[in-house]
Amino acid sequence: MNQIAIVILNWNGKDFLDKFLPSVLKYSGDARIVVADNASSDDSVSFLKEHYPSVELVINDSNGGFAKGYNDALKQIKSSYYLLLNSDVEVTEGWLNPLMNVMKDPKVAGCQPKVLSYQDKNRFEHAGACGGFLDHNYYPFCRGRIFEKTEMDTNQYDHEMEVFWTSGACMLIRSEVFHQVNGFDEDFFAHMEEIDMCWRIKRLGHTFKIVPSSKVYHVGGGTLSYFSPKKTYLNFRNSLYMITKNHEGLLFFKLFYRGVLDGMAAFMFLLSGKPNHFMAVFKAHTAFYGKLSTMLSRRKILKQSSTTFNETGLYHGSILWAKYFKKIKEFNKLNMRFFKD
Repeated sequence: MNQIAIVILNWNGKDFLDKFLPSVLKYSGDARIVVADNASSDDSVSFLKEHYPSVELVINDSNGGFAKGYNDALKQIKSSYYLLLNSDVEVTEGWLNPLMNVMKDPKVAGCQPKVLSYQDKNRFEHAGACGGFLDHNYYPFCRGRIFEKTEMDTNQYDHEMEVFWTSGACMLIRSEVFHQVNGFDEDFFAHMEEIDMCWRIKRLGHTFKIVPSSKVYHVGGGTLSYFSPKKTYLNFRNSLYMITKNHEGLLFFKLFYRGVLDGMAAFMFLLSGKPNHFMAVFKAHTAFYGKLSTMLSRRKILKQSSTTFNETGLYHGSILWAKYFKKIKEFNKLNMRFFKD
């Protein structure tokens, strides 16, 4: 069994593979490089066979999105560690060693590097930035990114620390732990599935870390634009899925309050001339209620199987209040007393 397998999930991403696979091959030592193709309709597979015969190929039968695509592929890959890597990521020299060093601590289930923008290499990228957190209403944010606002990287977050979640754009995870929790929830399809998985793993007492001494550059929005109504739909729906499954307290009140906040967000979309995003929020809630019984069943199973929940990375304040009322745009300006140690 190889110690680490770098697994790149690809869907119609031949151009990204052509551009970024060389950096992965150049800077990844003797790690296995695997491309898991999610039933692409472009010439990705033939391109890989012709130009990169040393790269292993796993071909999925259908495009089940990020979640099912990785679940199906990783069942076929035997390795101690999986490095899940988006196809639109450029890696850098020496990127793997700092990540692997952190994994020497058996409590650490997974970690991520510093994720910077490929277009602006001195700015954090939206998908993970410098480690992920959740506020008390379970809105995700990062060191270096609050909602859509990303910060310039001035080395202000260059220390390792424990976080609540790590980015699916580039995540190193123990294969044993991944399979122990049955990987990603396939009902998510894409977006926030890694946060849900990290949450479920933390319910077993494990930890996640950010390792800024390793850095990568991410294009972002390569498969689905950050400004797409479909992304809005997936984010709002999947957030409700995640809360229903994992929230520790009284669920009804939390869902009711999130529903109010989501309704306000929907009308903000409408007032700002984005009716498609307004409808996306409405459709997200409709889809959620159609799956509510399924998510409640999963909630029951999780409550029975959880042992010690590791709450580190929860922000016991409102990131909405911080951004829109206190006008805070930078992570290090938040009230640090609100973070759970």
